[in-house]
Amino acid sequence: MKKLLLLLFLCLSFSYAQTDSRIYSIINDVSSDRIEKDITTLVNFGTRHTLSDTISQTRGIGAARRWIKSEFEKISTDCENCLEVFYQKDLVKKGANQRIVKDVWVVNVLAIKRGTKYPNRYIIMSGDIDSRVSDPTDFTSESPGANDNASGMAGTIEAARVLSKYDFESSIIFVGLSGEEQGLFGGQGLASYAKEKGWEIVGIINNDMIGNITGVDGVVSNRDFRIFSEPVPPTETERQRRARRFYGGEVDGISRQLARYVHKTTKTYMPEMNPTMIYRLDRFGRGGHHRPFNDAGFAGIRIMESHENYTQQHQDIRVENGIAYGDILEHVNFDYAKKLTAVNAINLASIAWAPPSPETVEIGGIVEPSAKLKWSKVDGAIGYKIYWRDTTSPTWDNHRYVGNVAEATLNGIVIDNYFFGVAAVGKDGHESMVVFPNKIFR
Repeated sequence: MKKLLLLLFLCLSFSYAQTDSRIYSIINDVSSDRIEKDITTLVNFGTRHTLSDTISQTRGIGAARRWIKSEFEKISTDCENCLEVFYQKDLVKKGANQRIVKDVWVVNVLAIKRGTKYPNRYIIMSGDIDSRVSDPTDFTSESPGANDNASGMAGTIEAARVLSKYDFESSIIFVGLSGEEQGLFGGQGLASYAKEKGWEIVGIINNDMIGNITGVDGVVSNRDFRIFSEPVPPTETERQRRARRFYGGEVDGISRQLARYVHKTTKTYMPEMNPTMIYRLDRFGRGGHHRPFNDAGFAGIRIMESHENYTQQHQDIRVENGIAYGDILEHVNFDYAKKLTAVNAINLASIAWAPPSPETVEIGGIVEPSAKLKWSKVDGAIGYKIYWRDTTSPTWDNHRYVGNVAEATLNGIVIDNYFFGVAAVGKDGHESMVVFPNKIFR
């Protein structure tokens, strides 16, 4: 009997380590042709500046957001109304900052694929609708915004097309955010809306520029991409900050765990890609639409190309000193945008198929030869994995599946030398994000 139980345990442990064939189908379903078509359509609106025309059917941000909404609605029709499509908007008054030179409605376009088991639990993919030229208050000049950020918006629409074919336990939101170039107003509005509605947000994967492979420094790569994440939430309490001095966790906030999740899933299913985790909220001194969600206490990361070309960002279209400036269609690599769209899609699916993370993880083993962990069990989890890593490692390098229990001891592993975390495992092997210990026991 003991041998039979051991064999069963080993078989189950082995099965949990396997990949899900549906993830490979998702990767193969992403279409560069559809992404190219959608980016071209967005570029052809002339300008998508937040303050641009909202009446025209062919030009300006109004026409662009109506088209995005219509695309989400077509996808929903094809999947028997599986998406809830709507606008979420806020009025931003003139003078809110120097870039808001007149009153404007900042309008986001949402499509929700409702979860079958956790309908109020959301993982979000976002792209930005708006574009700009050199002068951020110029809302009439040609502003194609092909890479920044028609690429991220087209990727979000394409991910909705692909993932609409599946059912998930948790909800997925595909959203086009407005007002990014004017001060991240769309993200602020949606984060506030989520708070008001009591949404349980697992995190947001913000896509801002996912189509350029030729850097201003001459580096060309269609495999590298960056994952930006902040170390700890800005909403942490003074007590939590003091605790970190003694117990660690300076690089283990919820956004960093989301970044590690994306890194791990990508290396598992798309090993040809080279994700680089950047230990910073965003590029040096700059910002993106994940930040308002971080400010509200939600996990959020930014996915983007590794090799930027600054002559093609926030530029009037012109030739100057032999250099062609402007964010035009010709600079976008659609196959690369396809790859980063697939990165998003497989992570959305993995999280939405996984059980929730344990709410509490306790750790003990101070001045002992073994690390001990306890955690709150999760509905739908068939087991749990303990992860640990060297304190200097950026990724969770070691793990042990411990079955459907609520505590375990890692014999011979000294608590002082590693960082630890726990993830819940679902029936198809998909895992929750890792939870860093949030309690101590002796």
